Amino acid sequence: MDILKENERLDDLHRNGYSIIQDPQKFCFGIDAVLLSDFAKAKKDDIVFDIGTGTGIIPILMCAKTNAKKYFAIDIQEESVDMAKRSVKFNKLTDKIEIFHLDVKNVFEKFKKNSINVVTSNPPYMNMGGGLVNGYDAKAIARHEIFCNLDDIVKATSLLLKPNGKFYMVHRPNRLCDIICTLRSYKLEPKTIRFVQPYKDKEPNMVLIESVKNGNAFLKILPNLIVYNDDKQYSDEINKIYYN
Repeated sequence: MDILKENERLDDLHRNGYSIIQDPQKFCFGIDAVLLSDFAKAKKDDIVFDIGTGTGIIPILMCAKTNAKKYFAIDIQEESVDMAKRSVKFNKLTDKIEIFHLDVKNVFEKFKKNSINVVTSNPPYMNMGGGLVNGYDAKAIARHEIFCNLDDIVKATSLLLKPNGKFYMVHRPNRLCDIICTLRSYKLEPKTIRFVQPYKDKEPNMVLIESVKNGNAFLKILPNLIVYNDDKQYSDEINKIYYN
């Protein structure tokens, strides 16, 4: 297929006939991105902005699930942006999704403050002291706070969002104190949290967070989402998220 380059593959997303281009030798999206795309909400005529989009998985999935007017997405890795743009073109979504090769710290070179309704991000989880970095390859950049950190993402989000705009993020539970403190320091009030457990008898290994710009203090904790049943098959809720 002409749209694919060496080592790339085209994966079916089981949504609206959409597919995504990925290179397994670099980085492929995980369940965290899929769960975030389901957790995030966008209304008709909303403008959605995805920070650290990778190969564009979140805007493509959200485009299949919501009626938002427009999706913008940025990533610092040029190869990922190239794949994301080709996926958008392959899915005939160029009128709905625009991908930019852009550092989040320079986002206001192209975008206006207070112009976005919804921001999403599946950011690097590990701070530079939080895990061994094996070179600055694509996987390391996606997983570690090498070129941007939590503060960079939350600060940009707060400035991008309109008043009462919403920010949806997936992260690791062990960073929850850092996350809430950082959100509040930029006037983003946590409103909904949902923990994700691999199995019902295992502790959570992901957390989904919704926050609102200038929102009032009131936090709702949703029931935990269980990924696998005891038989190691996806739970009914996970199957619904992936395939319905």
